[in-house]
Amino acid sequence: MKLIQGHLVGFDDDRQFTSHRRGVVAIDGGRIVALGELATLRADYPDAPLTDHGDAWVLPGFVDAHVHYPQLGVIASHGRELLEWLTDYTFPEEMRFHDPAYARVQADAFWDELTRNGTTSAAVFSTVHPVSADALFASAQARGHRVMTGKVMMDRHCPPALADTAQSAYDDSESLIRRWHGVDRLDYALTPRFAPTSTPEQLAACAALWDCYPDVALQTHLSENRAEIDWVKQLFPGSQDYVGVYEDAGLVRARSLFGHAIHLNERERAVLKDAGAALVHCPTSNLFLGSGLFEFQALLEAGQSIALATDVGGGTSFSMLATMKAAYQVSAMTGRALDIEPLWYSATLGAARSLGWANVGNLALGFEADLIVIDPAQSPVLAQRVARADSLREALFATAILADDRHVVQTYLA
Repeated sequence: MKLIQGHLVGFDDDRQFTSHRRGVVAIDGGRIVALGELATLRADYPDAPLTDHGDAWVLPGFVDAHVHYPQLGVIASHGRELLEWLTDYTFPEEMRFHDPAYARVQADAFWDELTRNGTTSAAVFSTVHPVSADALFASAQARGHRVMTGKVMMDRHCPPALADTAQSAYDDSESLIRRWHGVDRLDYALTPRFAPTSTPEQLAACAALWDCYPDVALQTHLSENRAEIDWVKQLFPGSQDYVGVYEDAGLVRARSLFGHAIHLNERERAVLKDAGAALVHCPTSNLFLGSGLFEFQALLEAGQSIALATDVGGGTSFSMLATMKAAYQVSAMTGRALDIEPLWYSATLGAARSLGWANVGNLALGFEADLIVIDPAQSPVLAQRVARADSLREALFATAILADDRHVVQTYLA
């Protein structure tokens, strides 16, 4: 049992901010068991230690809905679009993850970065090597992070050292599911990299495995780049469109997580919405690789489920604050500037719901106690801007735009 005091901020049932200045949250067994005034909670829990964060924000920890831990070593590599990026940077680095020792070192470094930036939960791509997923799961388990990951499925258009088969992908993924899924705070995600690197037989095997384990998730990529879309048309001439490839394979379902999803036609949008699938917006990656502009506001108004993600290493920062800032900038470039509520929601509670995680991503009773403390006083510009704000919304918008890892002064894991 412990008590944490500060300016508590969460979400209500209408996705609007809740606020309790100088409020206290009581945590027991990794769950939020009470919220209220210090006098009341001190009377209820007289022996619980109290940590007082003053006027700093106490918020739900960030949820990163799409990130590649094996690409930590190639972040900020110059001058490539998506397909060249994979060939020149991603594949050579991912070959190194056949080594369990190297995978564990990188996994530990990855969680260090996420913790420093206030990310407490994540959906993560490993490599084709089962040991890469083992390393990430073990590291997350040791630290207490919530994670879903899976070994990448990839049986064509990749170096031989990274290729599996439809059968080996099925067998290796099933072994990982049995070993890790549902243990502590660990979940499995079936992970075909994207349609071009999987044969129809492998996509069918993935769907068959999902039928056997329907409570796992699926993560992949979709419509990130125009050249990629043209390639998909050549490889799958019998499918209506890119979404149709996954649809034909039986992979468009609830808990399907589609990274990027920039260049969708109306049919594709309708199919994804009807299935309850999630679109994962990766703004720093889309800008860095020149992939395109995600129409966040229009998709939000259409009722799509949207989560935010860093997409390191195409993405340029592990910070969900930087990701929110980039998402706002992209939305402004489309002529539909986002309000602060959907930005923060899609980086916390909304992302958790898209990933199928109940009671994750909010500062509310019964939720897992993944909390972060953001202190505007860590830089004079943000401190002044927040002090001048006329509303909570204005202060949180300024925080999303101006804050960085310096301002994340504490990360609590449930």
